[in-house]
Amino acid sequence: MGYRTLRQAINDLETSGQLIRIDQPIEANLLAGAIQRRVYQHQGPALFFTNLIGNRFPAVANLFGTLERTQYLFRDTLRQVETLIKLKLDPKTLLRTPSMFLSAPPAAFHLLPKKIKSGPILQGQTTISELPQIKSWPDDGGPFITLPQVYSESSQNPGIRSSNLGMYRVQLAGNDYLQNREIGLHYQLHRGIGVHHQEALELGQPFRINIFVGGPPSLTVAAVMPLPEGMPEVSFAGLLGGHRIPMVQPSGFLPMPAEADFVICGTIDPKQQKPEGPFGDHLGYYSLAHDFPLINVERVFHRPDAVWPFTTVGRPPQEDTSFGKFIHELTGALIPEVLPGIKAVHAVDAAGVHPLLLAIGSERYTPYNKLERPQELLTQANAVLGQGQLSLAKYLLIVAENDNPQLDIHNIPDFFQHLLERVDWQRDLHFQTATTIDTLDYSGHGLNQGSKVVIAAVGEKQRTLPAVLPENLALPRGFTKPKIALPGILFIKGPTCNDYRPGEDLNLLRFCKKMTVDDPINSFPLIMIVDDSEFCAAALNNWLWVGFTRSNPAADIYGIGSFSTAKHWGCSGSLLIDARSKPHHAPALIDDPEIEREVDQLAVNDGPLQGII
Repeated sequence: MGYRTLRQAINDLETSGQLIRIDQPIEANLLAGAIQRRVYQHQGPALFFTNLIGNRFPAVANLFGTLERTQYLFRDTLRQVETLIKLKLDPKTLLRTPSMFLSAPPAAFHLLPKKIKSGPILQGQTTISELPQIKSWPDDGGPFITLPQVYSESSQNPGIRSSNLGMYRVQLAGNDYLQNREIGLHYQLHRGIGVHHQEALELGQPFRINIFVGGPPSLTVAAVMPLPEGMPEVSFAGLLGGHRIPMVQPSGFLPMPAEADFVICGTIDPKQQKPEGPFGDHLGYYSLAHDFPLINVERVFHRPDAVWPFTTVGRPPQEDTSFGKFIHELTGALIPEVLPGIKAVHAVDAAGVHPLLLAIGSERYTPYNKLERPQELLTQANAVLGQGQLSLAKYLLIVAENDNPQLDIHNIPDFFQHLLERVDWQRDLHFQTATTIDTLDYSGHGLNQGSKVVIAAVGEKQRTLPAVLPENLALPRGFTKPKIALPGILFIKGPTCNDYRPGEDLNLLRFCKKMTVDDPINSFPLIMIVDDSEFCAAALNNWLWVGFTRSNPAADIYGIGSFSTAKHWGCSGSLLIDARSKPHHAPALIDDPEIEREVDQLAVNDGPLQGII
């Protein structure tokens, strides 16, 4: 039941026609990553690279490239996982369906890792420079591990029970790293490893770390699961994989999966940092070089038939989109229990996941009170922003289920229409003006620094959203090419932003002063000022990406007829979001044309990608 090794999964996918081999020599520098991205875009098969130039190990990519393939990989265990989740939700389920007794105990038993004395992972050793040096984007700072499972333990309470397994990117070479001795580690503030880092700082001593690569696919998924405190990811991997994860622990090192393909062992001095990056990340931009912890490498173990798994990230959707969908399938039903009153949440992948979060809540306060204004929704919004990775949301848009029980949170056009028909910009904007945001988000005023806004809409429909431009629309000088993507949302090309003044952009202030509350433009409740309105209007994913990755709410939201009363900001006319590129923003990811032509050649003359891309 389930795969115990990565090789087992690869062989099964190949047998079932879901994986192809690429035997031609392929450069690890840019080409392998470009192939994976292109095949993903066409929802193609997993890719087994048997001949990476200059590398002794084969590599596999696009393993989780479709939701259907991800479901297939865990087909033997999904029912048991769902059973335990249902038991968590409602123990009475057992009484209604006694047969569930039969599957719950074995699944629960798989949560316990199994300690063994030896395993395949200890049969080979290598060096960092002999690992596949896969570089995904032209301006990346070097090769990275893109599917790492970074394992750490509490210095104060060591052991698997106090462990963390997270997917934090790892830079293998480049910058100022000493070859084969140092590698870079990038993690965000809210991650579990941060607690272990803080403990080590307080103790004034280094802490050990292991990086697992490969192994049973369940470990990879476990590393990105938003699990509750006290639930070790290694345990969840056993549940999802359908077997107890066998762990070995060589003397002087942390535990490691006996069936992993590679394990890098080292230590982190919590006071030591070096520049890490740049790296093309999941927001669609380069995260720039910043000081982050480094790992002092001691050993690199590998199994005899080791395979190097990798992916590439970039502007969504990418392979990690499948992770998000799969995780939602597993955990979505738990949302009402974790967040009372919340019916559903949707971290919008096309907007970079963390920048835009949609939520459906409920209004149960004083049902006899006919005042139609957000009440309980605001309490629920604060709870959402205090919950794990949801706390990274920059724009939180929340509506009440009471107003439309059939509203589908994953139907983004319908959600925006519902909200914009009801929102009152004089009342429904709630800012956090100086707070933490995603480390990868450069729209703020510093690393990890930015703002949030909650937009809460409730009640009866207040307006009909226009789907055509007003005939008498006259824009201020420098603002051109108005375009409509969805009813009620207008995109306007603005002047290039060369001199950024947060909240005080002279052109935006001039626009709001020129377009009074009586102007017909106010029939559009939401206006986005962008660099390319035609690009934004061309596709839903385009404007979601531009609008919410290139704006910092407190600094980049303006309004026609704006006011501030008792520290509450609002506007009586249209709301404007300045979503232009700013001088401090990170550059967007751009494919290398020459590399893309090489990918094209693999799809002709009986090449391995013919009929796939």
